[in-house]
Amino acid sequence: MSFCEHCEGQRFDRAQVLRVLRATRKGLRSQDTRASAEEALALAINAVRTLELPHLEILEDFTDEVIH
Repeated sequence: MSFCEHCEGQRFDRAQVLRVLRATRKGLRSQDTRASAEEALALAINAVRTLELPHLEILEDFTDEVIH
């Protein structure tokens, strides 16, 4: 199965986000102190913010129908 460029990019972005969230979770588990839910969410949000996710331009001038 192949994906259009837009969908392939989304799959790659999703994989990056999941990797950084898992690494954040692993870091929280290895700490001796317990983080509150608020602190854990703040760490996760900041970790995702540090990612450099590319911006894909949406082409509005289609001549053929594209199905995602």
